[in-house]
Amino acid sequence: MDERERAIDGEIHSAAYSVSGKRVAGNFVSRILCAVAYPVLLLAVGCVAAFSLLLRWDPAWVSPLFLIGVIGYLALLERLIPYDRTWHPGKDEWRWYGIYFLLTMAGSGLAQLLVALSVGLISPEEPAHHLGAEIPGALLTGSLVSYAVHRLGHRNALLWRLHGVHHVPEKVNVANNGVNHVLDIVLAQSLVQLALALVGFSRPAVLVAGLFVAAQGYFVHANIDVRIGPLNHLLASPEQHRLHHSTDLSEAGHYGSDLSCWDHLFGSFTWRPGREPSAVGLHDPASFPAIGEILAALLHPWRRRAASPRPGPE
Repeated sequence: MDERERAIDGEIHSAAYSVSGKRVAGNFVSRILCAVAYPVLLLAVGCVAAFSLLLRWDPAWVSPLFLIGVIGYLALLERLIPYDRTWHPGKDEWRWYGIYFLLTMAGSGLAQLLVALSVGLISPEEPAHHLGAEIPGALLTGSLVSYAVHRLGHRNALLWRLHGVHHVPEKVNVANNGVNHVLDIVLAQSLVQLALALVGFSRPAVLVAGLFVAAQGYFVHANIDVRIGPLNHLLASPEQHRLHHSTDLSEAGHYGSDLSCWDHLFGSFTWRPGREPSAVGLHDPASFPAIGEILAALLHPWRRRAASPRPGPE
């Protein structure tokens, strides 16, 4: 019997957790961790980006090693300051999530290869403009394309049959951020990389923007009790992304996983202080194969009976 079950049975009374498993209070160390977790992550992005540029580190190994570090850091925080302890993956889920993660990494690699073979060579190795202008430009451009593709994935019936795989889990954590249809990853990342290459951003600018986007992508999906307050109106956060996964479609906006400005601009920003989803997952769970049915999920887009698109707030 785990701690939550013993709490339900009345065997223990924790000051840090409610019976639902959500953290409602904490000791001094927990409060400090909640406050510094995100600044430390942003500091790590800045330091790795700076050293990469100054020492001319190879992006081919900087990016994956940094991603592994981010995942490890956030996975540790999920144990120390979880938002909902019942969202920790079980033994079977770890196995399923691992397979999906490998598929996601394969899709990401394929997307980068396709772009490199097509227009990747047109991206200049050295910045044509000052990096202080190129980096924000690359971030805004990539973020806008990512937002558009993500929102379309919820609006278009065919694309939803790909993207909906990501919404099958009924919990949100670092491990299941990799639960995706491989073609959804190929499509989304190819379009982002293509846009950055066509605009002509330099490889150093794309590298730095990519480090931030990778960190943000896993940060917003983390099961951690971190709140960023007014910064929610500029940056995406776990508070917003849990709403994105809500089964209540009236609050399931927030298609940006790095910046929240596009959600504001296009009317899909639903967060307010204290707003939390009562449940996460699919609005219609029967419309997709269960999380453990990986082969069925990969073949789902070609099933004869079409699933309805998952609408969000207008």
